[in-house]
Amino acid sequence: MSLLHTSNAARGQVWRDIFAAEAPEIEFTELTDAPDLGSVRYLAAWEPSTELIARLPALEVVFSVSAGVDQFDMATLPDHVRVVRMIEPGIAAGMVEYVSMAVLALHRDLIDYGVAQRAARWAPLKLVPAEARRIGVMGLGNLGQAVLRSLAAFGFPLSGWSRSPHSIAGVECHAGEAGLPGFLASTDILICLLPLTEDTRGILDRRTLSQLPRGASLVNVGRGGHLVDHDLLSLLDDGHLGGAVLDVTDPEPLPPDHRFWSHPRILLTPHIASTTSAESGARALIANIRRHVAGAPMDGEVARDRGY
Repeated sequence: MSLLHTSNAARGQVWRDIFAAEAPEIEFTELTDAPDLGSVRYLAAWEPSTELIARLPALEVVFSVSAGVDQFDMATLPDHVRVVRMIEPGIAAGMVEYVSMAVLALHRDLIDYGVAQRAARWAPLKLVPAEARRIGVMGLGNLGQAVLRSLAAFGFPLSGWSRSPHSIAGVECHAGEAGLPGFLASTDILICLLPLTEDTRGILDRRTLSQLPRGASLVNVGRGGHLVDHDLLSLLDDGHLGGAVLDVTDPEPLPPDHRFWSHPRILLTPHIASTTSAESGARALIANIRRHVAGAPMDGEVARDRGY
């Protein structure tokens, strides 16, 4: 039973040691080991090439080394190959930390205070209590629900939107195209945690973002492809939106002349909101391979036709 890993070399060394110590029945290999590709049943990768997939006739499961799978070209994978995204505690913990930071920065007007600081203006703003700041999360999967649980402690009114209906304690849930306008109209800070699919690409455009109340803000920790850049810039420039915290862009990295770098109402970080922990990621992968061998459902398996 062989697993081929083709991603980060440093992570690979950690995984090799953990597999050897805790799962000796699973042969952990990398391309530098010159493995027998004909016997590889499992592949752990970020963006496997078409050429590599064609050299793996026994492949049964592709594991993403991250929480997303939009980087995979599903059309290049044989129909029988199952696709599984990474679910491990470090990803959720990092996302909760980052989104909490971003929401509190927007809630406590740090963008406005940054502008004032650069202009040497002492300009206190009226404090808005948490119970008067409405937070909305797009995407109610594992990460979205973890973020909502963490924000509940501050007393924010919480709502969520997803493609399919959900029921979450303490959260006003909306679903589908019909539920989107009401969700947006009642959101002061919008958090995007959607998977990137053909249906969600470009969803953060003028049509959507202009339905937010005037002065609302955006946190995008989904994918850069969700956002239409010039629409966000236009809405920030005309004052309809008050600010944005962006951890993802399209492309990554941005070209040096992109306006996101210098816009005074954007806080930009280089896709660091959450990363896979090498140690817990290895153990999550081992557990999933053992589930597959036992014929049990795997954590994080995606519906290939939906992309999530």
